[in-house]
Amino acid sequence: MTVLVTGGARSGKSLHAESLLVAEPHVTYIAPRPTIELDDERAAQAAVQQARRPSHWTTLESADLASAVRQAEGAVLIDCLATWLGATLSELDGWESLREDWEPVLFERLDDALAAIAQHHAPVVVVTNEAGMGVVPDQRAGRLFRDLLGAVNQHVAAECDEVALVVAGRVLSL
Repeated sequence: MTVLVTGGARSGKSLHAESLLVAEPHVTYIAPRPTIELDDERAAQAAVQQARRPSHWTTLESADLASAVRQAEGAVLIDCLATWLGATLSELDGWESLREDWEPVLFERLDDALAAIAQHHAPVVVVTNEAGMGVVPDQRAGRLFRDLLGAVNQHVAAECDEVALVVAGRVLSL
């Protein structure tokens, strides 16, 4: 079973995603970002999320999403695709270089991650942000991120068994 959970910031999507796996005997929580020092706000949010997860869950931080899924044991929770996209764009110099120079690599990595998810023997839940429902960003980087995240989300949703939209803590099955 694969589930994509999407929604806006602070919508309750991570909490819902965690609830889908709470009965699993082993869960690997993948934070798909490079290991970096978080600012105070993000560190506090990460601490709250980690404190509510069961103690037997394992955390793995890696922007190499495909490899992380392949080495994961038990059910997998990926939280979230937006951080993966940001990290991957930074690694590929996507913020500054021509889109045609790096976009094929980005989607090759996504396809590799989706292949790893399809081959995984236990449930996989993927969390992402729904970034296209707000104002149009003024800056090129914001528009690029919004557009790419929309494409990534569609690509992942097409491969999932279920998609859930979380709005104000309420879950809609799509």
